Amino acid sequence: MSAFQDMGSLLLVRGADELEHAGGSLYVHLHRVAKRLTTLGASDTLILAGLAHAAYGTDGFPTHLFDWQTERSVLEAVIGTEAELIVYRYGACDRETTWRDLAEHHTVTDRFTGTSEELSVADLRDHIDLTIVNELDVLDHAPALAPKLRPFLQEQIPRWQSLASPAVLAESHRVLQL
Repeated sequence: MSAFQDMGSLLLVRGADELEHAGGSLYVHLHRVAKRLTTLGASDTLILAGLAHAAYGTDGFPTHLFDWQTERSVLEAVIGTEAELIVYRYGACDRETTWRDLAEHHTVTDRFTGTSEELSVADLRDHIDLTIVNELDVLDHAPALAPKLRPFLQEQIPRWQSLASPAVLAESHRVLQL
């Protein structure tokens, strides 16, 4: 069985299919994000991270499937160290203090610990690509959020254009009509 299949099974065991999320269940959302990342040519590591990206909850979706303090090794055993770190950073990201100036400062503030970490260019790209693809999926599947989310993304994504991969940036421009 592949890591992708193992992670999918683990998501079911943890109840992701029973949690409501944009366009259905969290399980369905996580698979859509992973599929979109695949379509956009993301690495296998980022695709696995996309499948697990809400494992520790997020600043926008506080429900968690794993405890970030005690279960990181469980997730790491299934998807690998690199993918787990992407998932951790994504879930831990304090969006209010991080998103606006990320392109200038390359620093992510951890909402769990209050610490900040400056990311490498490659790590920033993974973080931004996952963020954009996630937000585009929410936009596509939660029409009630569109009046607020669409203008926010239309303003925010141009700030991130130097960080995003060309394929993700093109997809965001297509969806948002930038």
